[in-house]
Amino acid sequence: MHHASAPTAARAVIAALGLTFLLQSPLSRGLAGQTSTAPAASAPDFSGVWEMQSSPATRYLSYAFSGTEPPMTAWAQDRFKATKPSFGPRAVEASNDPVNPTTVSAVGCFPPGVPRIYLHPFPMEIIQTPGRVIMFFEFGHFVRQISTDGRPHNTDLGPTWMGDSTGTWEGDTLVVDTVGFNDKTWIDRAGHPHSDALHVIERMRRQDRNTLVNDITIEDPKAYTHSWGGRIQFQLRPGWHITEMICEDNVNFDEFLKNEMNKKK
Repeated sequence: MHHASAPTAARAVIAALGLTFLLQSPLSRGLAGQTSTAPAASAPDFSGVWEMQSSPATRYLSYAFSGTEPPMTAWAQDRFKATKPSFGPRAVEASNDPVNPTTVSAVGCFPPGVPRIYLHPFPMEIIQTPGRVIMFFEFGHFVRQISTDGRPHNTDLGPTWMGDSTGTWEGDTLVVDTVGFNDKTWIDRAGHPHSDALHVIERMRRQDRNTLVNDITIEDPKAYTHSWGGRIQFQLRPGWHITEMICEDNVNFDEFLKNEMNKKK
């Protein structure tokens, strides 16, 4: 009878222990029972650095998703009146925008949330892997993870700034469903509010090699009388890289804002 050598036997024991550890690990428990719905090999790859594009007809995309006012409820209208944005037609110097500080002493720099983060004039990088699409934003280096492996929404953490996102593929379109928000962010840079019942649906597709289109639908029965949204478009930027951007560096950011305000005068 052939007996395993000592090194071979040792390797077998180590492998068995490693498998036992993996099966008992939180990662394994989190993945157990999940059915993969990752895109097939023929699914489009969104990977790359993307920059949002606008046109003379969509200048509002610097601060909002629509050129018209969304259908706000009385609750939302009251909150909207209390907002003092630093961008858009209602911009003021003494802004209470939770993201963009208007003076050196302002707090600001809180996470912008979804979908507002798209409106900040900084690129994002999409990293696509089996079971996950990751968005790495230059603004504040925020990271958004979209699970595409069939798992349900994770609400264990309660309301969050960026929400919990899951995605499914419908042909060449990635349909992203995001829930689980807190009510501390604005929908956009113009000050439109939302509640913790916010539900964002996105339909992303690659219109051509260099163009990514995202149709956004916003649902929030407490804040809006019916669903609304808009379309944003991104251009691929080959050779670009995500660079450092520190929102808390208020000295430089304050100078930027002062220059922006001077342009409007």
